[in-house]
Amino acid sequence: MRRASFVDMNCSVAQSLEVVGEWWTLLIVRDALFGVTRFDDFSTRLGIARNVLTQRLDTLVEHGVMTKEPYQHHPVRYDYRLTEKGRDLWMVIAALRQWGDKWATDAGAPVESTHTCGQVMTIEPHCSACGERVELGDLRVRPGPGASDDNPLAGLRSRETHPS
Repeated sequence: MRRASFVDMNCSVAQSLEVVGEWWTLLIVRDALFGVTRFDDFSTRLGIARNVLTQRLDTLVEHGVMTKEPYQHHPVRYDYRLTEKGRDLWMVIAALRQWGDKWATDAGAPVESTHTCGQVMTIEPHCSACGERVELGDLRVRPGPGASDDNPLAGLRSRETHPS
């Protein structure tokens, strides 16, 4: 059963879910970040049904997250490569992995990310203006330039608001 579409919702999170919110999609992006490019390799690594993989890859290509480039002509076979838009999902994948390491596994992290300095690293939010670490209590939201009457913040007082 397909979920309802968020296409008409004026929310960046909802619009992102339109592209990457289906099952398997972020695992495909994760593997692509690790260098997987071939359909059969995605299929084998993930154990995903071929028709589902085809649908997810087509959606990622349609939304400019991946490109589809032929590497063989008889029969035609393709490499699927992340675009800049797709590579920008690395922080989403890293944050989701960290959340899973903390809350979804009892045995500890199945994978550790290391920086080029050789140390295990985590993604930590810092303010792009002042450089300070950002905690949830420090965050405020307000309507942005793309806000409309159906924005999730519509109807709230115009002052800055803490997220719930």
